[in-house]
Amino acid sequence: MSSEIFHGTTILSVRRGNKVALGGDGQVTLGNTVVKHDALKIRRVGGGKVLVGFAGSAADAFALLERFEKKLAEFPDNTRRAVIELAKDWRTDRAMRRLEAMLAVVDAKTSLIASGAGDVIEPTDGIIGIGSGGPYAQAAAKALLDHSKLSAKEIVEAALKIAGELCIYTNTNVKVETV
Repeated sequence: MSSEIFHGTTILSVRRGNKVALGGDGQVTLGNTVVKHDALKIRRVGGGKVLVGFAGSAADAFALLERFEKKLAEFPDNTRRAVIELAKDWRTDRAMRRLEAMLAVVDAKTSLIASGAGDVIEPTDGIIGIGSGGPYAQAAAKALLDHSKLSAKEIVEAALKIAGELCIYTNTNVKVETV
């Protein structure tokens, strides 16, 4: 069993007006079996002002989250700088380079994706979709953002549920936070 890879994450963030929402589904699979329906894949950090969602290996994601919190403590009012410093360490540190996860990080002004390749990406439209169901959720969110009056939170909830109906590694048990 230990050689199996955990799959199953969809993380989505949407900005509308002065609100940003970040949500994730609850499914974790091991091989072709669902082993958890209610995993929490988003966290509120930085005194509640920053939201982080993670995709990939759970252990690696938690290691990254812990390191990100330390960077955020160093740069408490500069989420972008904290993410960039994390990405630099992630890229150059021998142990961190092996971590297989992605982070979606948002605050009131910034939406960023951080990857182990050293990438820090700020999407032009403020929509982030990562994980196995990320592209489905992102496409649904783009359509809802353009063709509805739904709030950022409502868009994230609806788009994650759509992804849960399409991606076998995603369920419709969603959790959404807003800043």
